[in-house]
Amino acid sequence: MNLEGGIDLARTQLHTFCNLLQDRLSRHTNKATALTVEQQVCIALRFYASGSFLQVIGDTLGYDKGTVSRVVSDVTDALIDIKDDFVSWPTDVDSINRINCGFYRQCNFPNVLGCIDCTHVRIQAPSDDEPSYVNRKGYHSINVQAVCDFEGRFTNIFANWPGSTHDSHIFNTSTLSNYLQTNHRGLIDGVILGDSGYACRPFLLTPYANPTERHQQRFNGCHASTRSVIERTFGILKRRFHVLHSEVRMKPEKVCRIFCACAVLHNIALSRNEPLVNDDGAGVRLDQPVQVPAFVGVQDGRNTREHVARVFFSK
Repeated sequence: MNLEGGIDLARTQLHTFCNLLQDRLSRHTNKATALTVEQQVCIALRFYASGSFLQVIGDTLGYDKGTVSRVVSDVTDALIDIKDDFVSWPTDVDSINRINCGFYRQCNFPNVLGCIDCTHVRIQAPSDDEPSYVNRKGYHSINVQAVCDFEGRFTNIFANWPGSTHDSHIFNTSTLSNYLQTNHRGLIDGVILGDSGYACRPFLLTPYANPTERHQQRFNGCHASTRSVIERTFGILKRRFHVLHSEVRMKPEKVCRIFCACAVLHNIALSRNEPLVNDDGAGVRLDQPVQVPAFVGVQDGRNTREHVARVFFSK
């Protein structure tokens, strides 16, 4: 079943989505015009995949614009309801070890919990607080923060800010930042990797601004290749769900919810396909996490980064 704009669904995949949303989308009515769960899911998927105007989708599928708008809202809300089942931060030992080892196997960077970045979704100029939505490239957008694992699976999403907001401010106000500041015990708990737009923290390592020594240069190279997974994941998400690649003509709050809904669908697709990690024979088995030696000193971001760089990237 081709839904245009990047999604080509097998019947089994469609059934998976319908089964997950069945209880939330079932209409308890005897009206002959009531839409089935499958019809609702197909309408919403067509919108997510194509990014077409609601009127165009309605004309194509034989529904009025109001019906399409209501269905897209209902399916989006239903996906948000199950978001925590498919987009969750790793807290148990098995999940943490699996992610640590997956990143190490791919790029030889130790104890990585995820890679963080923000992406902009273009929107029409909103009626409220319009200037704050103009990003540094001059168009209106929302700025969405996300973290993914080594397979491109989203583990945290924060969609709440207008396009002019800096990435570092979004992180500083996020529940993830608060969680890490409260619970992070050092390298033993792992780190996330971010670009130079973030402040270097014990739990969020950024590249060196001016790497002068060999271990610093090697750290930066490995950091960049490891962190690129979040950029690729954003690209895959926007190609698969073209609504996020074009201008969304809806209120910012609804666009934020649509982003989260598409991310849930992305993770569901990954969980059903279980993509394999590239394996060139190097690295460690996925059940053997890398041990990072503890260090004595001020536990700030720069010292943590230097410790990791000297221990793992000096050779």
